[in-house]
Amino acid sequence: MSSIRNISVGLAIRSGRVLVLDGVDRVTGEAFHRAIGGGIEFGETAEAALRREFTEELGVTLGAVELLVVVENIFEYEGNPGHEIAHVFAVESPEIDAIPLDARLRVLDEGSPVRWVSIGDAHGPFYPTGVAEILDTLVGRADRTATVSSSTSEGV
Repeated sequence: MSSIRNISVGLAIRSGRVLVLDGVDRVTGEAFHRAIGGGIEFGETAEAALRREFTEELGVTLGAVELLVVVENIFEYEGNPGHEIAHVFAVESPEIDAIPLDARLRVLDEGSPVRWVSIGDAHGPFYPTGVAEILDTLVGRADRTATVSSSTSEGV
């Protein structure tokens, strides 16, 4: 790859788990998790690309999305250099919420495995770079919200 690729990826989180694509670098043998999404096409917004990618890859329609961060990812994959600018979104979808936590899915357009993984117990790195830290922040925010909600309810 001799150019920078702009991508949009989404993080669907439920019950301390995140829906991810599982991958393996066939050159190094490294197993990894990758946020679901893909390339932004010319003339397309990052959000429109995210919505299109979730439809193409999982056959689902996204509801609310929130841009969390934009990260730069310089890497080597299967012996080739890569450079991405990744727009990382939190995503919500009733269709994703309906996916059982023990489900084993496949990306519709290329076959990679997709599953829910526990954020705290996941083995292997998360890509794009920086996603693991974002997940920790999101889980912490959800935990704080749950604590505030439960203490507010108890005070009523």
